Amino acid sequence: MDQPSGRSFMQVLCEKYSPENFPYRRGPGMGVHVPATPQGSPMKDRLNLPSVLVLNSCGITCAGDEREIAAFCAHVSELDLSDNKLEDWHEVSKIVSNVPQLEFLNLSSNPLNLSVLERTCAGSFSGVRKLVLNNSKASWETVHTILQELPDLEELFLCLNDYETVSCPSVCCHSLKLLHITDNNLQDWTEIRKLGVMFPSLDTLVLANNHLNAIEEPADSLARLFPNLRSISLHKSGLQSWEDIDKLNSFPKLEEVRLLGIPLLQPYTTEERRKLVVARLPSVSKLNGSVVTDGEREDSERFFIRYYVDVPQEDVPFRYHELITKYGKLEPLAEVDLRPQSSAKVEVHFNDQVEEMSIRLDQTVAELKKQLKTLVQLPTSSMLLYYLDHEAPFGPEEMKYSSRALHSFGIRDGDKIFVESKTK
Repeated sequence: MDQPSGRSFMQVLCEKYSPENFPYRRGPGMGVHVPATPQGSPMKDRLNLPSVLVLNSCGITCAGDEREIAAFCAHVSELDLSDNKLEDWHEVSKIVSNVPQLEFLNLSSNPLNLSVLERTCAGSFSGVRKLVLNNSKASWETVHTILQELPDLEELFLCLNDYETVSCPSVCCHSLKLLHITDNNLQDWTEIRKLGVMFPSLDTLVLANNHLNAIEEPADSLARLFPNLRSISLHKSGLQSWEDIDKLNSFPKLEEVRLLGIPLLQPYTTEERRKLVVARLPSVSKLNGSVVTDGEREDSERFFIRYYVDVPQEDVPFRYHELITKYGKLEPLAEVDLRPQSSAKVEVHFNDQVEEMSIRLDQTVAELKKQLKTLVQLPTSSMLLYYLDHEAPFGPEEMKYSSRALHSFGIRDGDKIFVESKTK
């Protein structure tokens, strides 16, 4: 392959993990491994290799010396080759076939769509359990070949691959538990349902940023398509109907849902969005990453009843009637203004005079004296103020501290302020 500007996997490995660039470290996955190498190898006793190799964005185009890869990578379990220039599956196979303990492989952002993956090449991946092909533009034909040759594959990442449709293989993959297929263009449910056919053991399905417009499937069919689905992400999908949210109840094992940024919820407040969704999904224990506690569920279900209590019967969702059976019909909550009172009408007593006036409660005792100066014809320095709560059993309280705020006295309408002269 004529790629003079590229570098081999082995070349990059030597540069990055030489003792000068990667000193000895202890800890899980970080132990130094210096295996026996062929006699006369120039790299003998020179590389410090952890079991997790990160070689992303290094300009790698090919494998390099396979004997050296085998000698140094026998213990490697995770390999990140993302954002390189690998475009030939044969070169990837040369690397992977010499890493016998490999379980995690990241090939994201490599132009591997420029070559065809043959089954003989894919066979070298057979021990891989987690495979990342984000932004690789891998075709469904390539994905099918991988699924045939990776019997233990548990996690697959196919994000940013411009998929508009899904192609089913002739044989389904029972081992896959987690599928990330975000940021594609899968808008039609007829394509999403194929994923259930392909991966019947699927536990987690991440469909964020796919603009899915509706879940067009009968409830009983959904249960058969995704019998083991425990978690689904529909972030920034195109769902616009509460019926689509209700259909999530058809997944028999569903516990976790992510639903941020969908058109259906945009008109609602933050509180309404969460409570209305929690109330509709009684089996979901985690919503948008936050655990739904028993207390939150009860609050949400009661909120749901009150939210729909005045809605015409023909527009009330079925869940409303279920919750009425559980809690009974609830009256709307009384609106209570908990904001602190900003002013009060009080009686000001001075000598034998009584004057009713409104005072601001955010001002201080000193500021109140200035307000009373004209009324009582006394300089502020000569005033003594006393506050009397008209409902309190105690006598007047002297307002002796000039900087104290009036609201701290608990002044309310009808209370009394007594003004006396210090020279009296």
